Amino acid sequence: MCALVGISAFTIFSTEQAPKATSPNIILIFMDDLGYGDLSCYGALQYRTPQLDKLAGEGVRFTNFLAAQAVCSASRAALLTGCYPNRVGISGALFPNAKVGLNPDETTIAELLKEKGYATGMFGKWHLGDKPEFLPTKQGFDEYVGLPYSNDMWAVHYDGKPITNESDNRKKSFPYLPLLSNNDTIQEIKTLDDQAKLTGIYTERAVNFIKKHKKGPFFVYLPHSMPHVPIAASAKFKGKSNQGTYGDVLLEIDWSVGEIMKALKENGLDKNTMVIFTSDNGPWLNYGNHAGSSGGLREGKGNSFEGGQRVPCIVRWKGVTPEGVVCNKLTSTIDLLPTIANICGAKLPTKKIDGVDILPLLKGNMDATPRKYFYYYYRRNNLEAVRRDDWKLVLPHEGRTYEGQQPGNDGFPGKAPENHPFPLALYDLRRDPSERYDVKELYPEIVTELQKVADEARDDLGDDLTKREGKNVRPSGRVK
Repeated sequence: MCALVGISAFTIFSTEQAPKATSPNIILIFMDDLGYGDLSCYGALQYRTPQLDKLAGEGVRFTNFLAAQAVCSASRAALLTGCYPNRVGISGALFPNAKVGLNPDETTIAELLKEKGYATGMFGKWHLGDKPEFLPTKQGFDEYVGLPYSNDMWAVHYDGKPITNESDNRKKSFPYLPLLSNNDTIQEIKTLDDQAKLTGIYTERAVNFIKKHKKGPFFVYLPHSMPHVPIAASAKFKGKSNQGTYGDVLLEIDWSVGEIMKALKENGLDKNTMVIFTSDNGPWLNYGNHAGSSGGLREGKGNSFEGGQRVPCIVRWKGVTPEGVVCNKLTSTIDLLPTIANICGAKLPTKKIDGVDILPLLKGNMDATPRKYFYYYYRRNNLEAVRRDDWKLVLPHEGRTYEGQQPGNDGFPGKAPENHPFPLALYDLRRDPSERYDVKELYPEIVTELQKVADEARDDLGDDLTKREGKNVRPSGRVK
């Protein structure tokens, strides 16, 4: 349900059609490996995120919002296309010089909005193919500045020192990180000091884009490279939190959000801009004090338990989202594309998508239930769990676990075995969000129902665990 704070549920926000106003600007801020418990409005300790707390106080804060998959490239493909990533052929995290990427035949949020006359800019991490055919300017963005893949894909050791051993796999596999402007490298990111400048660079470019296109409409996609490791904060924020470098990085991210909001207000755009803040997956827990918090949820990144996929999400659209709403309804990143399309009057993609329109929730309709089911896929195409409302059936599989492992420290990872066996289990997330109490023996009828849901998913999208081919999957883009 959605709980309204300080406002009646029976307001002008009860209609379910998009407001008939000037097409709103859209700003989508996408974090990397930010955990469910990493903002102070979600329970973070030893540092505060006042700008994000303010954003939440002026809009809707979701508590049951899921990334489409708990890994970088897959989750980004899902966000931009409104599809489960396995539907569009993307899995895992793409490496530099990969021969695959997001198929240009897929329709992205940016392409939908360009059709409606939007200026489109992206500033941050792409990670959907670094070949020219797959870069953002080929996927609907007018301007792009950022890294083509994750900030740990470089020939630098965990201590921040360059790898000089030519036989080292990282040395052989990774070049220095290229900071791109459209298709051209404008700087090589070689040190942690260089990394410390990324949040500021992305923020400055986004603010300049807002100013340049203030007559609108515009779409800004701001996918930060952090708090994905390696983490680093600029001099202004270094040592300013009580939670070490990780807290410092979050303070700088919070500052960045404040700069975006300030730019909107100074340019008279505050009332006609929807701001969305969320994350690609949960925290990379084996990095210890350089990782975030799952907020008490089970496991983290690379895992289909809630700690891997449930992430913070805040949406603020002044005059449309009521202030101070906490929404507990099941929602996902794949729902953003159809919602934005409705709001902006854009046509949905002609190809099948998986997202649903959650505009009623954004307008405070507590009775709306746009999404009932969710599929938890991982690896290439493993169906690891299915969900109906608050019931979650975990299917037998092997996967990553952080439990019982000593985490790393100061940038070095601890162990996280990838072959831990997880048996069939049923969880009631309403009573047991940490997924500790298997109740399949108490509710066999729910198990039977959700097994049928799993079969429907396998028929549609396939499942490597049961060797099923999906009827409605599409290929990724590929170069020779």
